[in-house]
Amino acid sequence: MSRSAPIPSLSALRQMPLAELPEVAQALREQVLHNVARTGGHLSANLGTVELTLALHRVLDTPHDRLIWDVGHQSYPHKILTGRLDRMPTLRKKGGLSGFPHREESEFDAFGTAHSSTSISAALGMAMAARLRGERRRVVAVIGDGALSAGLAYEAMNHAGQGLEDLVIVLNDNDMSISPPVGSMNQYLSRIMQGRFYEALKQPQHDWVKTTLTPLFELAEHFEKGARLLVEHETLFAKLGLNYHGPIDGHDVVALVTCFENLRTAKGPQFVHVVTTKGKGYAPAERDPITYHGPGPFDPAVGVVKSSKPAALTYTQVFGQWLCDMAQHDERLVAITPAMREGSGMVTYSKLFPDRYVDVGIAEQHALTLAAGLACEGMKPVVAIYSTFLQRGYDQLIHDVALQNLPVVLALDRAGVVGADGATHAGVFDVPFLRCVPNMAIACPSDEAQCRLLLSAAYALSQPAAVRYPRGSGPGAAVPMALPSTEAALAEVGRARKLREGGQMAILNFGSLLQPASEVAQTLDATLVDMRWVKPLDEDMLSDLAARHSRWVVVEEGARMGGAGSAVMEWLHDHAHHCEVLSLGIPDAFTHHGEAGEVLADLGLNAQGLLRSIRARWPIADGESMGLRRVV
Repeated sequence: MSRSAPIPSLSALRQMPLAELPEVAQALREQVLHNVARTGGHLSANLGTVELTLALHRVLDTPHDRLIWDVGHQSYPHKILTGRLDRMPTLRKKGGLSGFPHREESEFDAFGTAHSSTSISAALGMAMAARLRGERRRVVAVIGDGALSAGLAYEAMNHAGQGLEDLVIVLNDNDMSISPPVGSMNQYLSRIMQGRFYEALKQPQHDWVKTTLTPLFELAEHFEKGARLLVEHETLFAKLGLNYHGPIDGHDVVALVTCFENLRTAKGPQFVHVVTTKGKGYAPAERDPITYHGPGPFDPAVGVVKSSKPAALTYTQVFGQWLCDMAQHDERLVAITPAMREGSGMVTYSKLFPDRYVDVGIAEQHALTLAAGLACEGMKPVVAIYSTFLQRGYDQLIHDVALQNLPVVLALDRAGVVGADGATHAGVFDVPFLRCVPNMAIACPSDEAQCRLLLSAAYALSQPAAVRYPRGSGPGAAVPMALPSTEAALAEVGRARKLREGGQMAILNFGSLLQPASEVAQTLDATLVDMRWVKPLDEDMLSDLAARHSRWVVVEEGARMGGAGSAVMEWLHDHAHHCEVLSLGIPDAFTHHGEAGEVLADLGLNAQGLLRSIRARWPIADGESMGLRRVV
């Protein structure tokens, strides 16, 4: 069976002879590779879960039985098997398939995922609901080894271990999260797998071993069986009250089907340890699973080819260079990441300053309190974290960092719209949930140069500070290589920049939308201010604007409710100014997936959309000078 052969329906899959399943797996793997090569998306993880997906859908009665994919970026084979092959060319595109399980997309997507380590809790809740309703259904959660670095997974397993609910937890152990796996749990799983040498010997290419070293082979088999019994009774998972099964070859579809068939009527919580290879079946992805974790479109015959043209400098790269420069300048700096070394631009730093680099795994709560402890002892922690993942450590941010007014810098990558990953990864809520926290300072650079400057300013503060910047490249501003002095950096805190003097209207830009805001300011002859700081606001600048401009437009790439626009309107109210304000940002709705430019256009946050909203509020002609008048 090849890619040209049809993928069987679930009913046909469940009736097929077991011997035919490897051919189906090959066809499914080819479909994954073919489609991701066309659209871009997550590849390595999906190539590694083909046989596991086949086995689960073969044994389970989905969608009646519930199947939950932790994180969900490995769900492409699941989508193909459940009737969405013809829509795979729309993957992660506007109006197309989501890159993650989505309940509104298919009844087979039992639970929406994208953030890590939620699957066991959700599965436990579904199993509990089935018991309380007297319904007979199986519930399965598939979770990766990287996700086991998060406390939420252990909270759920601790609860599941009470034994009241019937569910199956499948550990997809590929020894690989986005960044290299870290922590004692990874080391523990590795110890369990020390016996895998024996599995390798059983492969056909090693038949000569069986022939020439039969006595040794039989002895190894004897010891392995004993070790398996020891593992089954003594693993951490068994201690938590889970019935442990494994390790099992995650690419032996027949063995997987047999295992899940045996567990079909099992009572209580079952834990199945499956060992897979990320990128399985496509040699370039097996050799380099990080490059093929989430590639753009590429030719499978050639592989991912790095462009010969110099790429535009990204905000992430600006942060990475600043981090190295500041660490060279200040030995107190300690950089922390929750399992996002590559995505946060910290690879070079981790090699140059290994003693001051900490990857805590997928453990945002721990990352923040660890930073608080470092700050208490006079160190200068910088936590590099995606905006959307900071939500997972909100209590620690308030209770452990802000309440104690500790100088922790939060470098918030992926702030604003992120594009193809959609609502689950959009960093649109950070300004509202940070702005209400006492002691917090919040900076929002508008270009690459401002990003470096504001990182230094935040670092110089003796209080917690966040610097939020978007995914990808900026407008191309030249980045100064020198670090500002502490005095110069502090002088920039809470200071805005007036970039253009205009008529009656003032446009206040917060962050990454300066370019479209500038186009609109030119068209409408409006004053343009790059505010730079949401907290503290530049009150001198606001007072000057209130005296000279009666109409204000606030522009931000973030949630409008409680965001920068709200901060400006609160200031106007508190100071009894009666300016008309139009706040433009992301409305009270989740963003959809698609190209970032498409999403911003749909939100009315490109130049045309901003102009359209302004004209709808105040009908005016292009280039009309509104004059200046004092507003009290």
